[in-house]
Amino acid sequence: MLEAFFVSTGVVALGEVGDKTQLLALLLAARYRKPLPIIAGILVATLLNHAAAAALGAWLARTIDPQWMRWGLGLSFLAVAVWLLVPDDAGEVDGRGQGRLGVFALTVVAFFVAEMGDKTQVATVMLAAKYDQLVAVTAGTTLGMMIANVPAVLLGDRAVKFVPVAWVHRIAAVVFAAIGVGVLAGFGAS
Repeated sequence: MLEAFFVSTGVVALGEVGDKTQLLALLLAARYRKPLPIIAGILVATLLNHAAAAALGAWLARTIDPQWMRWGLGLSFLAVAVWLLVPDDAGEVDGRGQGRLGVFALTVVAFFVAEMGDKTQVATVMLAAKYDQLVAVTAGTTLGMMIANVPAVLLGDRAVKFVPVAWVHRIAAVVFAAIGVGVLAGFGAS
């Protein structure tokens, strides 16, 4: 259970650096300058999104033949490793007006939608399928998102200047590739 938590935290924290949702956090922080409702909104959206993704992963682990699951997971981790090397475009996210929604509600909706099909959501599905630890994976991936996004909200654009995003993506890609190879080779099999 601890392995599932720590691996989930690490891979999502690394994978989130420079991701479109981190760019969204930067945009919201710069636009509204209300860090607490933005951070709370990120937490709620991530918990909801990643709990659903982890539930899907756990269901897949119980439904699909273990041999097929091993190949699917291994290849998926390798695909995410490649995906991490493709930078997200800041134009994909939109920090425009909050309309009738407060900053908290706007953040919840924007983050939940931005995470749909995102590499961290896909990683959550895969990690839950690999470990079959719904709570540990959801808690770990949520913590990973918060580790990456809270500094972005609090420090704004200054954080990006000190973090070589390309290198973080490369390291995350290596981690995902290593997990993928490990799954395909049968290491850590339950």
